[in-house]
Amino acid sequence: MGFALSDMQLTSPAFGDGGAIPKRHAGEGDDVSPALTWSGTPAGTRSFAVVCHDPDAPLVSPSGTYGFVHWVLYNIPASVEGLPEGVGDFTPGRNDFGKPGYGGPMPPPGHGTHRYYFWVLALKSEVQLKPGLTLWELLAQVEPHVIGMNRLVGTYQRK
Repeated sequence: MGFALSDMQLTSPAFGDGGAIPKRHAGEGDDVSPALTWSGTPAGTRSFAVVCHDPDAPLVSPSGTYGFVHWVLYNIPASVEGLPEGVGDFTPGRNDFGKPGYGGPMPPPGHGTHRYYFWVLALKSEVQLKPGLTLWELLAQVEPHVIGMNRLVGTYQRK
């Protein structure tokens, strides 16, 4: 399939698509992941992965990746239809803060508003991946298994 948007829908009670992410979910706030819910899962889904990426961060790595990764979470069973706020279940990957789990928005002061892309990926198999994968390692391993995906975009500006 490759990476193309599908009919899945991703929502959050914390913010709407294109809306401001509450400070509670930011690095300068309580730094807890927002609750997420998805629907329209493709037939044949066996597991999910969730990531959050800030493409507006002014960073380019030597490998050519760009932006800043805030969250990598995977090995989520197909029976799950969303994540509660501050989720502690499933397998955390490594964010660009160098830590496992969620690290909320925290753009450089005066850098303006950044967009945060929360993605849910539906996978056609139960790929049991080891903890600590980066976003790019995760994508390389799950790409052949992706059968559906969509995003929710939130914004945040540091005061």
